[in-house]
Amino acid sequence: MATLHVDVVSAEALIFSGEAQFVALPGENGELGILPRHTPLITRIKPGAVRIERPGGEEEFIFVAGGILEVQPGTVTVLADTAIRGKDLDEAKATEAKKQAAEAMKNAKSDIDLAAAQGEFAAMAAQLAAIQKLRRK
Repeated sequence: MATLHVDVVSAEALIFSGEAQFVALPGENGELGILPRHTPLITRIKPGAVRIERPGGEEEFIFVAGGILEVQPGTVTVLADTAIRGKDLDEAKATEAKKQAAEAMKNAKSDIDLAAAQGEFAAMAAQLAAIQKLRRK
């Protein structure tokens, strides 16, 4: 069975490095599915869940809050703005952060403050969706 090497990196740490038979993640223009020998590609990614199918069928889930994806025929590299392992996601924290972002949107005093709050709100909504997706597995 063919595999590809996957690295998921955030500014803070290497989150995942290993072999996979399939990777799915939220691309800028929709969901991407990557198999070994995929055509080279560079694109932005949106906040959401990265699903990595390892040889043998086990799956890894990682939440990313945006970033860049590079695909080469035998390698996938995700350079994430923020990345959190699925098992480390905290629903209560994400829910509270989403509430705070909603409040910040209401109280924004400038377009810059509003844009920052909207970005945080979207990231927390995506994180909560990723938590729900992980629970269904």
